[in-house]
Order: sequence, then structure tokens, then C-alpha cells
Amino acid sequence: MLGLQSYASSSDSDASDNEQNPNAEQTLHLQPLDKTHSLSKSLAIVAAPDVVPMGAAAVERSLDPTLKEVAYNPRYEEMYAPVLGPEHPNLTMQQRAPRNTLAGYVEKAHINAFEFENQRRTFHTYGYALDPTVDATADGQSYVGDLQSAYDDNGKTVFEAPKPKKLRKQDKNDNPEDVEGFLGPWGRFENEITVAKPNEQERAELDELLSKRHKRGRIPEDKPLEEKSTLHIKDAYDYQGRSYLHAPHDLGVNLRSNAPPPKCFLPKAHIHTWTGHNKGISSIRWFPKTAHLLLSGSMDCRVKLWEVYGDRRCVRTFSGHRQAIKDIAWNNKGTHFLSASYDRYIKLWDAETGDVVSRFTTRKMPFCVKFHPDNSKQHLFVAGTSDKKIICWDTRSGDIVQEYDRHLGSVSTITFVDDNRRFVTTSDDKSMRIWEWDIPVDMKYIADPTMHSMPAVTLAPNGKWMACQSLDNKIVIFSALNRFKMNRKKTFTGHMVSGYACQLDFSPDMSYLVSGDGDGKCYIWDWKTTKMYKKWQAHEGVCISALWHPHEASKLVTAGWDGQIKYWD
Repeated sequence: MLGLQSYASSSDSDASDNEQNPNAEQTLHLQPLDKTHSLSKSLAIVAAPDVVPMGAAAVERSLDPTLKEVAYNPRYEEMYAPVLGPEHPNLTMQQRAPRNTLAGYVEKAHINAFEFENQRRTFHTYGYALDPTVDATADGQSYVGDLQSAYDDNGKTVFEAPKPKKLRKQDKNDNPEDVEGFLGPWGRFENEITVAKPNEQERAELDELLSKRHKRGRIPEDKPLEEKSTLHIKDAYDYQGRSYLHAPHDLGVNLRSNAPPPKCFLPKAHIHTWTGHNKGISSIRWFPKTAHLLLSGSMDCRVKLWEVYGDRRCVRTFSGHRQAIKDIAWNNKGTHFLSASYDRYIKLWDAETGDVVSRFTTRKMPFCVKFHPDNSKQHLFVAGTSDKKIICWDTRSGDIVQEYDRHLGSVSTITFVDDNRRFVTTSDDKSMRIWEWDIPVDMKYIADPTMHSMPAVTLAPNGKWMACQSLDNKIVIFSALNRFKMNRKKTFTGHMVSGYACQLDFSPDMSYLVSGDGDGKCYIWDWKTTKMYKKWQAHEGVCISALWHPHEASKLVTAGWDGQIKYWD
């Protein structure tokens, strides 16, 4: 209606316009178009118009396999259609299989919690349970596990009537008045055999097994080895009848002084090499107090005694072990020394005559030996062995007088502290134990998760500190007094000793710390600042030991697995 109304009104206005302007039709094409009749506002360009298919072409819907819910009922063909999209050509069948966990495809199964627990306990108790993959209402009951027991018990669970226990008949006498025949709950069962004797066949098998085991564990007794020593110098005694063990006086150095040099210096040059061992050196020791002689134990089964002053000759060679020497130790006077070897023997030698005084063994390998430092107890020495024990022997009788058996690994070092009233041991069990002398229970046990095995320990000249070579390529310092606490501010690093028991030492004035390492280098650190002052290549193989001369300000000796002992100044 509105359109007709507007149509009428417009025609009236057009008639009046024609009357007013008779030439309007001629100029009509020059006039602008009326915007009410234009389609420019009502039409728009659509890039993707909705197109209704004219034919009966079926457009299949695809289901995303990761969907949890579907808003319509898909047909069977849609649900089991292949996954839409390109397929990886190189996947195996196992990789192509759908899965929602790392191991496969897991679907939630709704089961009664009580029923699940019931079947689980039944399976652990009786050995059978209902088969969860079988529908009991349609297919009947089926079991997994011990089927015979399941059918014998009619599938009873633990929550039903329990199985009747088959009790053996037992002799009973509960009468308390019968003192002699009272049995109580301890009566015998019927047909009970109290003594189990093997029959002849079992006895033969047991005897064979025991003989094999005994033969395997037995250490073969070797024939006694010839113990000898060779003197390499002609002038073993001087004009006064004094042997080479007597310290000389004409050296310009007071070897009998108890005071250290006033100030020590870093060695700068290699001044001498002692050669004579065929294999690597395992241990070196200065002669007690004077240090005018040097004792060395080697892997060639021999111990050698060397001059430090004069011509620096090899004085004597001691041969008497079958296997490599592990450790050596002087007594206080320097008249005798101990040698511990991998042949499981510890031998006491006379340093002047070269004779073996006595032999000690527990059929276990000794890893370290040490005389008691007191002059009144020079007949006692301790040895750490491979069977985790520290054993104390009396050299006069040859008997074991004490055993310290608390470590969990073979014992590596023994160090006497606190005026020789106590001693400290380290072991392969990565612990340190402190013992009172002659008391076989450790008074202190030091073990920390950060600690490593410490196969070499040296006491400082002032007796207040212990420097321990730790196998994590560090030298750690422990207090040698009451608390035996680790000094975490003093740790010396920079060398590589992992796997090697490199012996370390202090300078006599305690200003430097010296150690070898696994690459054959020798390192010197400042004691106060822990800074590394010097390192140099000392040996071809491992530099297993480094000792500072107690009376010389700048002289130290190193020993290596190349069989050489070198003197530095």
C-alpha cells in the first residue's frame, strides 16, 4: 500500500513538473538517477555463496578420532571409516594402531570396587580369579590362574567361607601337674622326622660339592722362597766400625736436629735419578729422623736402600717376596723395617745385615703397615688388610695381640695422632675411623655422602692437621685433634689422582704441600692460600709418591711407575 501511495504521489508530481517544464522529457537522460531506484546499495559481492547442490550427490561427514563427544548419531560407515587425511607411508602396523597412551589404547572400564578387590585378593590367596573378559551372564563363569583349584572350590572367594585348613595331628599333654610329660604347644606332629639324614646318593653329591668349594677357597702353599739381600758397596763400615745406618757429620747439614729449616723454597732443578728397579715404585720412605738414606719398595718384589748424600749409591737390595711390594715402614731407630707384599706376607728385615727376622701372615693381603711410634712399643705394629681388619702383631712372639674389625672395605692407611694415643684409618668404604689404641671399637666414625675413598694420608709436622688424598681429584684437610673435623676452606685441587694412591707430603716448615698425580706431574701448593705454586712433569707414568726432605729447605724426592726415583732441588 505504501508503495502504491508513493507511486501515485510521484506521478502527480511528475505531471506538475511536465506542465511547468515542457522540455523535461528531452533532457531526462541528462539528469542524475534517483537513488531510491538504484540497486547499488542492496546488492553485495559474495566470494563464497551458499550453493544448493542440484543433484543427489552424498557428502560424507568425517569424524575426528580425538573427539570425546559427538553432537549427532553417526552411521556405522562413518564411525569405522579410515581417518581422513594423508597417511605416513613408513609407519609399522604397531605405530599405525590408534593409541592414547605410550603403550597402547586404554579404555575406561567401570567395575565395582568391592568386586575388583575381592577378585584381586582371591587371586593372590588361592591362585585363581574370574576372567574379566567373559560375560558371566551370557557365557557362564570362566577363570584364570589355577583352574583346578577354582573348580575344586567352586570358585569361592576370600570373602566367602574360607578354605578348611588341613591340620596335622599333634601330640598333646596340657596337664600342668605332669611336670615331666607336659608338652603344651610344643608337642610333636605325627610322622615328624626330627633328624634329616641324606641318603647315599645325596651324601656323595654333598661331599663332591664341599671338596670343590674347599679346593677353590684354599690358597696354595708355595715353597719357601729364598730370602736374601745383596750388598752393593764395599765400605759397609767406616774406620770406627760404624755401618751405613750411621748418619754422617761432614755434610754441612745437621741431620740430627729436631728443628725444621727456617724457610723452605720451591725446587727448581732435577739433580739426581736413582735407577735400579725393573718395575714401578710403590712406596718410598726416608730413614727416620736423619733422612740420609732412602728406602724404596717396588713392583719387582724387591726393596732397595739408597744413599741420599755422597755418591748416592744403591746400598743394599732385599729380595724375599713373591709378588709386588705394597708398603714399607721403618721402626724409630732405623735398625729394622717392615715390607708388606701382595703375596700376603709381612716381613721384618734387619736393615744392617739384610736378614729376615720374622714373617707374619693372616692369608689376606696387607695394604698398609706402621710401627707404633712410641719408643716403649716398638715391638708392636699394625697392618690394614684386604679383609677389612686392622691387625696388631707383637714382633717378639709373632702373635696377634689385637684386631680392629669395624670397616666395611679394605683398609688403606693408618696414621697415629694425638701423641700416639689414637690412630686414624681410612678405607675403601669411603669412611674414616678414629680408634683409641688397644680398644677395638672406633671412638669416632666419619662418613659423608660427598666423601670419596682416601688411599693416602699424611700428618702435618705440627701434628694438628691431616692431609688426605681424595679420589675425586682433591686433597682434603682434617683436624688431627679432638673433633677430627674437615676443614672445608682448605681444599687443594688441580691434579688428577682418580684411581691412584699418590702419597703427599708437607714441607718441614709447613709452608707448602707437595703431591704427585696420575699423569706423572708433581704439584706444589701454598699451605695458607691453597694456591698452586708450581707443577712440572716429573715421571713418564704415574708419580706415586713425593716426599720433602725434613732437613733440606728445597729438596724433595719423587717416585714413579717408570721405576725411577728422582731428586729435585
